[in-house]
Amino acid sequence: MDIGINEKDRKKIAEGLSHLLADTYTLYLKTHYFHWNVTGPMFNTLHLMFETQYTELALAVDLVAERIRSLDVYAPGTYSQFAKLTSIKEANGVPKAEAMIKELVAGHEAVVRTARSIFPVVDKASDEASADLLTQRMQLHEKTAWMLRSLLEK
Repeated sequence: MDIGINEKDRKKIAEGLSHLLADTYTLYLKTHYFHWNVTGPMFNTLHLMFETQYTELALAVDLVAERIRSLDVYAPGTYSQFAKLTSIKEANGVPKAEAMIKELVAGHEAVVRTARSIFPVVDKASDEASADLLTQRMQLHEKTAWMLRSLLEK
């Protein structure tokens, strides 16, 4: 394979993207879980918002996994692999709506931190395609975290 990125850098980038994939998938599962189980006066708002968010996350996992494959590395795809790679904790029980929002804010911020942590190796390897993907993911997760935080204001 000769795309202008050496094998060592491709593997290192793919390793970082695997963490991003695991975080994104874990956040997808959590968001979908909260969508199913949210209750309270903000039910309709949150139910619809969470659906929009988990739908976007479902598409995002495919983009990240396909970027890993474009680097000629196999993408992780099992629960056990994701559990080892993710920085996002599973929900305990069914939290109240406000706690759900706080957990999702923390999850989106975690994805941003993971994406940001990959940039040094991506920059060093001049991997503009991965940099573009990371930038898009960071913008989306930062915006989503802001929108969720706005729901917490009293």
